Order: sequence, then structure tokens, then C-alpha cells
Amino acid sequence: VFKQAAQKMTVSDAKGILTGGETSATEYFRKATSTQLTTRFKPIVAQATAKLKLRGMYDQYAGKAAQVGLVSSQDANLNDYVTAKALDGLFAEIGAEERAIRKDPMGQASSLIRKVFSSL
Repeated sequence: VFKQAAQKMTVSDAKGILTGGETSATEYFRKATSTQLTTRFKPIVAQATAKLKLRGMYDQYAGKAAQVGLVSSQDANLNDYVTAKALDGLFAEIGAEERAIRKDPMGQASSLIRKVFSSL
């Protein structure tokens, strides 16, 4: 998924990553891969929540909470909620790694990444 996103990157996207903030590459990949990653993660999450028999109970109570505005309707479905949080965690880790690379490109990355980020 990430390789495909990198292959589809435009010159404008690459320039934005190089001149953007400390997590601009992470944000590019989040935007470019979230739909595909959600599609891939969700069945795994659904299988895990089915094993634990949590989904029905969560959806019932969270659905009621969403009706009165205590929970967003997006968070009222356990599988959707867990999938979104898994992706949040994934991109938080990628962002932390990107920050480390940008802070110390010579000590953190492959030779290609070192060349790219040290030229800034």
C-alpha cells in the first residue's frame, strides 16, 4: 500500500514533503493510504472483536450514546472505531520515526533518505 502511494506521488507531493512540516511525509501517506489500509485492517478487527463477543454490546450502547450526542456516530460502531484507532496508532509511530529522521538524518536513515533530508 505504501509502495503504491510512493509510486503515485506527484512532483508537487514530493516538494510538499520536502518543504513541509516535521510530519509532512506521514500526512501524505495518511491521506494516500487510509482508504486502502482501512479496507485491509477492518476484516482483521472484525474477526478479533467477534472472537471477544464485544461488538454487539458496544454497538448497542454506543449507538444509544450517539443518539443523544455523547458519542459521535462514527465512533458508535466498534469495528470502525478500533480500525480508526489502529490507523491513528500506525501513523503516530510513522510520524515519530519521521521526526527522528528529520532531526538526525545521518544517524537515523538509509543512505537514500540521508541524501534527501540532509540536502534541505
